[in-house]
Amino acid sequence: MMPTLRRAAFLDRDGTIIRDADYLADPDGVELLAGAAGAIRRLNTAGIPVIVVTNQSGIARGLLTEADYERVRARLDEVLSREGAFVDATFMCPHHPDYTGPCECRKPGVAMYERAAEELSIDLAHSTYVGDRWRDVAPARHFGGRGFLVGTGAAGPDDVALAEAADDVEIVDSLAIAIDRLLAAPGA
Repeated sequence: MMPTLRRAAFLDRDGTIIRDADYLADPDGVELLAGAAGAIRRLNTAGIPVIVVTNQSGIARGLLTEADYERVRARLDEVLSREGAFVDATFMCPHHPDYTGPCECRKPGVAMYERAAEELSIDLAHSTYVGDRWRDVAPARHFGGRGFLVGTGAAGPDDVALAEAADDVEIVDSLAIAIDRLLAAPGA
């Protein structure tokens, strides 16, 4: 019997959940953005799986190790836990085309999302994609989901222009606002 597919919230990490610290290798540098823990907690309460999908090219560049990344990931889990929130799963791409060649997982590639869908029984077409760059929300267009470009990170004019031209991507100030809009929608 096929498992029932669930919708999920796919969240970028740096610039969306935590302050973007450029190749964060030190767990003490984890700083939640305002409202992020509360937004994740609301998703948890609503029964919507929270899946972090993050490019970590600093690993390919030699600026941090996979062990550094794991320590930062564990620290984020700890900080969220203190706020009554949790992440259901995290998927990370350690590649960069200039260092490791092309890959299918580096956002806006969709391999991490497809892997999450397979492992966690996720309906990608009914999921939400939130991030501070176009590459984080572009999978909404690919899969038919809903995207939110947040203004808390590194979005540049090109990211904003692409989002403005997309009818399935909204531009909002923060993760908290994105999740408020998501949960206010019919069927949330």
